[in-house]
Amino acid sequence: MIILPAIDIKNGKCVRLFKGDFNKLTEYKKSPVDQATEFSNLGYKNLHIVDLDGALKGNLINENIIKEICKIKKIKIQVGGGIRSLEHIKKLADYGVHKVILGTAAVEDIKFLETACSKFKNKIVISLDVRDGYIALRGWKKQTDILASEFVKKIENIGVSRIVYTDINRDGTGTRPNLIETFKFSKLTNIPIIISGGFTSINDVVAVEIRYPHHHPKIKGIIIGKAMYNGDINPKEVVRLDQEFEGI
Repeated sequence: MIILPAIDIKNGKCVRLFKGDFNKLTEYKKSPVDQATEFSNLGYKNLHIVDLDGALKGNLINENIIKEICKIKKIKIQVGGGIRSLEHIKKLADYGVHKVILGTAAVEDIKFLETACSKFKNKIVISLDVRDGYIALRGWKKQTDILASEFVKKIENIGVSRIVYTDINRDGTGTRPNLIETFKFSKLTNIPIIISGGFTSINDVVAVEIRYPHHHPKIKGIIIGKAMYNGDINPKEVVRLDQEFEGI
Protein backbone atom coordinates (compact mmCIF):
# COMPACT_ATOMS: atom_id res chain seq x y z
CA MET A 1 0.00 0.00 0.00
CA ILE A 2 1.20 3.50 -0.84
CA ILE A 3 1.99 5.70 2.15
CA LEU A 4 2.22 9.37 1.25
CA PRO A 5 3.57 11.74 3.91
CA ALA A 6 1.94 15.14 3.45
CA ILE A 7 3.70 18.45 3.06
CA ASP A 8 1.38 21.46 3.10
CA ILE A 9 3.08 24.69 2.07
CA LYS A 10 2.05 28.19 3.09
CA ASN A 11 4.25 31.27 2.90
CA GLY A 12 7.12 28.98 1.99
CA LYS A 13 6.81 26.95 5.20
CA CYS A 14 5.55 23.52 6.24
CA VAL A 15 2.22 23.89 8.00
CA ARG A 16 -0.79 21.85 9.10
CA LEU A 17 -4.36 23.04 9.41
CA PHE A 18 -7.16 21.98 11.74
CA LYS A 19 -10.21 20.93 9.69
CA GLY A 20 -8.91 23.06 6.84
CA ASP A 21 -9.17 26.25 8.91
CA PHE A 22 -6.47 28.74 7.91
CA ASN A 23 -6.95 30.51 11.22
CA LYS A 24 -5.93 27.32 13.05
CA LEU A 25 -2.53 26.80 11.50
CA THR A 26 0.60 25.20 12.94
CA GLU A 27 4.00 26.04 11.43
CA TYR A 28 6.97 23.65 11.56
CA LYS A 29 10.66 24.45 11.65
CA LYS A 30 11.89 22.36 8.72
CA SER A 31 11.54 23.87 5.27
CA PRO A 32 9.40 21.94 2.76
CA VAL A 33 12.52 20.90 0.83
CA ASP A 34 14.32 19.72 3.97
CA GLN A 35 11.22 17.83 5.11
CA ALA A 36 10.85 16.16 1.72
CA THR A 37 14.51 15.19 1.78
CA GLU A 38 14.09 13.69 5.23
CA PHE A 39 11.12 11.59 4.11
CA SER A 40 13.11 10.41 1.09
CA ASN A 41 16.11 9.49 3.24
CA LEU A 42 13.80 7.45 5.49
CA GLY A 43 12.81 5.40 2.46
CA TYR A 44 9.46 6.85 1.41
CA LYS A 45 8.82 6.62 -2.31
CA ASN A 46 5.84 8.96 -2.55
CA LEU A 47 4.90 12.41 -1.24
CA HIS A 48 1.66 14.38 -1.17
CA ILE A 49 2.24 18.13 -1.53
CA VAL A 50 -0.35 20.88 -1.32
CA ASP A 51 0.31 24.51 -2.19
CA LEU A 52 -2.13 26.11 0.24
CA ASP A 53 -1.37 29.60 -1.04
CA GLY A 54 -2.15 28.33 -4.52
CA ALA A 55 -5.42 26.80 -3.37
CA LEU A 56 -6.54 30.15 -1.97
CA LYS A 57 -5.42 32.25 -4.93
CA GLY A 58 -6.09 29.88 -7.83
CA ASN A 59 -2.54 29.93 -9.13
CA LEU A 60 0.84 28.24 -8.66
CA ILE A 61 2.37 30.24 -5.80
CA ASN A 62 5.04 27.94 -4.34
CA GLU A 63 6.16 26.44 -7.62
CA ASN A 64 9.86 27.12 -7.01
CA ILE A 65 9.72 25.02 -3.84
CA ILE A 66 7.89 22.26 -5.70
CA LYS A 67 10.49 22.41 -8.46
CA GLU A 68 13.27 21.91 -5.90
CA ILE A 69 11.47 18.98 -4.27
CA CYS A 70 11.17 17.35 -7.70
CA LYS A 71 14.96 17.23 -7.87
CA ILE A 72 15.10 14.77 -4.95
CA LYS A 73 15.97 11.36 -6.36
CA LYS A 74 13.93 8.17 -5.94
CA ILE A 75 10.73 9.86 -4.87
CA LYS A 76 7.45 10.51 -6.69
CA ILE A 77 5.32 13.47 -5.77
CA GLN A 78 1.69 14.34 -6.32
CA VAL A 79 0.91 18.04 -6.13
CA GLY A 80 -2.31 19.97 -5.65
CA GLY A 81 -3.40 23.49 -4.82
CA GLY A 82 -4.41 26.21 -7.25
CA ILE A 83 -4.01 24.16 -10.43
CA ARG A 84 -6.66 25.66 -12.69
CA SER A 85 -5.35 25.35 -16.27
CA LEU A 86 -3.65 23.02 -18.75
CA GLU A 87 -0.65 25.36 -18.61
CA HIS A 88 -0.36 24.79 -14.85
CA ILE A 89 -0.46 21.03 -15.37
CA LYS A 90 2.17 21.13 -18.11
CA LYS A 91 4.49 23.26 -16.02
CA LEU A 92 4.32 20.82 -13.10
CA ALA A 93 4.74 17.84 -15.42
CA ASP A 94 7.83 19.47 -16.91
CA TYR A 95 9.26 19.89 -13.40
CA GLY A 96 8.90 16.15 -12.91
CA VAL A 97 5.71 15.95 -10.83
CA HIS A 98 4.39 12.37 -10.97
CA LYS A 99 0.68 13.14 -10.43
CA VAL A 100 -1.17 16.45 -10.66
CA ILE A 101 -4.15 16.94 -8.35
CA LEU A 102 -7.16 18.88 -9.56
CA GLY A 103 -9.90 20.00 -7.21
CA THR A 104 -11.91 23.17 -7.72
CA ALA A 105 -11.30 23.44 -11.48
CA ALA A 106 -12.28 19.81 -12.07
CA VAL A 107 -15.46 19.90 -10.01
CA GLU A 108 -16.63 23.19 -11.50
CA ASP A 109 -15.77 22.21 -15.08
CA ILE A 110 -15.88 18.50 -15.92
CA LYS A 111 -15.03 19.30 -19.57
CA PHE A 112 -11.74 20.73 -18.35
CA LEU A 113 -11.15 17.55 -16.35
CA GLU A 114 -11.87 15.42 -19.43
CA THR A 115 -9.43 17.45 -21.52
CA ALA A 116 -6.74 17.23 -18.84
CA CYS A 117 -7.14 13.45 -18.52
CA SER A 118 -6.93 13.08 -22.29
CA LYS A 119 -3.88 15.31 -22.72
CA PHE A 120 -1.99 14.07 -19.62
CA LYS A 121 -2.82 10.37 -19.53
CA ASN A 122 -2.56 8.55 -16.18
CA LYS A 123 -1.34 11.74 -14.55
CA ILE A 124 -4.48 13.45 -13.32
CA VAL A 125 -5.73 12.96 -9.77
CA ILE A 126 -8.95 14.47 -8.50
CA SER A 127 -9.20 15.66 -4.93
CA LEU A 128 -12.61 15.27 -3.36
CA ASP A 129 -12.60 17.24 -0.14
CA VAL A 130 -15.79 16.26 1.63
CA ARG A 131 -17.63 17.78 4.56
CA ASP A 132 -20.67 15.78 5.74
CA GLY A 133 -20.86 14.11 2.33
CA TYR A 134 -20.72 17.33 0.29
CA ILE A 135 -17.73 18.61 -1.70
CA ALA A 136 -15.92 21.76 -0.57
CA LEU A 137 -13.83 23.87 -2.97
CA ARG A 138 -11.33 26.75 -3.09
CA GLY A 139 -9.14 25.71 -0.20
CA TRP A 140 -12.21 24.23 1.55
CA LYS A 141 -13.70 27.70 1.94
CA LYS A 142 -16.53 27.24 -0.58
CA GLN A 143 -19.08 24.65 0.53
CA THR A 144 -21.13 23.19 -2.33
CA ASP A 145 -24.34 21.20 -2.42
CA ILE A 146 -22.66 18.56 -4.60
CA LEU A 147 -22.65 15.10 -3.08
CA ALA A 148 -19.35 13.31 -3.59
CA SER A 149 -21.28 10.09 -4.10
CA GLU A 150 -23.12 11.63 -7.06
CA PHE A 151 -20.16 13.49 -8.54
CA VAL A 152 -17.97 10.38 -8.71
CA LYS A 153 -20.46 8.78 -11.12
CA LYS A 154 -19.81 11.59 -13.61
CA ILE A 155 -16.05 11.01 -13.74
CA GLU A 156 -15.95 7.23 -13.76
CA ASN A 157 -14.84 6.74 -17.36
CA ILE A 158 -12.80 9.81 -18.29
CA GLY A 159 -9.35 8.64 -17.24
CA VAL A 160 -8.86 9.93 -13.69
CA SER A 161 -5.88 7.99 -12.35
CA ARG A 162 -6.79 8.18 -8.65
CA ILE A 163 -9.01 10.02 -6.18
CA VAL A 164 -7.75 11.62 -2.98
CA TYR A 165 -10.73 11.41 -0.65
CA THR A 166 -10.46 13.73 2.34
CA ASP A 167 -12.91 13.92 5.21
CA ILE A 168 -12.50 17.57 6.20
CA ASN A 169 -14.06 17.04 9.60
CA ARG A 170 -11.27 14.61 10.47
CA ASP A 171 -8.34 16.38 8.82
CA GLY A 172 -5.73 17.57 11.31
CA THR A 173 -7.91 16.66 14.29
CA GLY A 174 -6.20 13.50 15.54
CA THR A 175 -9.61 11.85 15.88
CA ARG A 176 -8.95 8.88 13.56
CA PRO A 177 -9.96 8.63 9.90
CA ASN A 178 -13.56 8.12 8.85
CA LEU A 179 -12.93 4.67 7.41
CA ILE A 180 -16.56 3.58 7.35
CA GLU A 181 -17.64 6.41 5.04
CA THR A 182 -14.47 6.17 2.97
CA PHE A 183 -14.83 2.43 2.45
CA LYS A 184 -18.49 2.98 1.53
CA PHE A 185 -17.44 5.63 -1.00
CA SER A 186 -14.80 3.32 -2.52
CA LYS A 187 -17.53 0.86 -3.50
CA LEU A 188 -19.12 3.48 -5.77
CA THR A 189 -16.21 3.64 -8.21
CA ASN A 190 -13.51 1.67 -9.97
CA ILE A 191 -11.05 4.55 -9.64
CA PRO A 192 -8.26 3.88 -7.09
CA ILE A 193 -8.76 5.73 -3.80
CA ILE A 194 -6.20 7.39 -1.55
CA ILE A 195 -7.54 8.09 1.96
CA SER A 196 -6.73 11.39 3.67
CA GLY A 197 -7.70 12.96 6.97
CA GLY A 198 -7.50 11.91 10.60
CA PHE A 199 -4.75 9.30 10.76
CA THR A 200 -3.49 9.47 14.32
CA SER A 201 -1.64 6.24 15.14
CA ILE A 202 0.05 3.25 13.58
CA ASN A 203 -3.11 1.32 14.45
CA ASP A 204 -5.10 3.43 11.99
CA VAL A 205 -2.60 2.59 9.28
CA VAL A 206 -2.72 -1.10 10.10
CA ALA A 207 -6.52 -1.01 10.12
CA VAL A 208 -6.49 0.02 6.46
CA GLU A 209 -3.69 -2.40 5.63
CA ILE A 210 -5.62 -5.34 7.07
CA ARG A 211 -9.10 -4.44 5.82
CA TYR A 212 -8.62 -3.05 2.34
CA PRO A 213 -7.18 -5.95 0.27
CA HIS A 214 -10.25 -8.18 0.19
CA HIS A 215 -13.23 -6.04 1.15
CA HIS A 216 -12.10 -2.69 -0.28
CA PRO A 217 -9.76 -3.43 -3.21
CA LYS A 218 -9.92 0.11 -4.59
CA ILE A 219 -8.21 1.55 -1.50
CA LYS A 220 -4.64 1.91 -2.71
CA GLY A 221 -3.01 4.16 -0.16
CA ILE A 222 -3.19 6.72 2.61
CA ILE A 223 -1.94 10.23 3.28
CA ILE A 224 -0.49 11.01 6.70
CA GLY A 225 0.12 14.57 7.81
CA LYS A 226 -0.07 16.04 11.28
CA ALA A 227 0.44 12.74 13.13
CA MET A 228 3.91 12.41 11.62
CA TYR A 229 4.82 15.95 12.58
CA ASN A 230 3.67 15.79 16.19
CA GLY A 231 5.14 12.34 16.84
CA ASP A 232 1.93 10.31 17.16
CA ILE A 233 3.06 8.24 14.18
CA ASN A 234 6.75 7.41 13.91
CA PRO A 235 7.79 7.81 10.25
CA LYS A 236 10.42 5.10 10.73
CA GLU A 237 7.79 2.56 11.79
CA VAL A 238 5.29 3.18 9.02
CA VAL A 239 7.78 3.33 6.14
CA ARG A 240 7.96 -0.45 6.04
CA LEU A 241 4.33 -0.45 4.89
CA ASP A 242 5.14 1.83 1.98
CA GLN A 243 5.11 -0.80 -0.75
CA GLU A 244 4.33 0.92 -4.01
CA PHE A 245 1.50 -0.26 -6.26
CA GLU A 246 2.57 0.05 -9.89
CA GLY A 247 0.31 1.80 -12.34
CA ILE A 248 -1.74 4.11 -10.14
